[in-house]
Amino acid sequence: MTTYALAHLRNVAFGAEIIAYLEAIDATMAPFGGRFVLHGDGNKRVLEGSFCGDVVMLSFPSRSAAEAWYASPAYQAILPLRTRNADGDVLLIDGVDDTHKATDILQKG
Repeated sequence: MTTYALAHLRNVAFGAEIIAYLEAIDATMAPFGGRFVLHGDGNKRVLEGSFCGDVVMLSFPSRSAAEAWYASPAYQAILPLRTRNADGDVLLIDGVDDTHKATDILQKG
């Protein structure tokens, strides 16, 4: 099942380190089957509440691939380039299958 890495980034200081991070991240994802789904503000339109910052979403073919990418020496080497220059929250979340219905979450409880 697809796993997504979701980041909500704020206060990004767009300088040399962020540029270096952007230039390197694709190569860190490739061995794990990672790809971008969303990147940046995406011309967003806030429909409810308030939202500041940017959203980045990556997809990986499995939870183990996503975890292996994040822990990989290649990604860990560039991670400080982002964390020194942006505030944010990052999480991994599993996708749902094509037959998923909203009430399926009631079965988990």
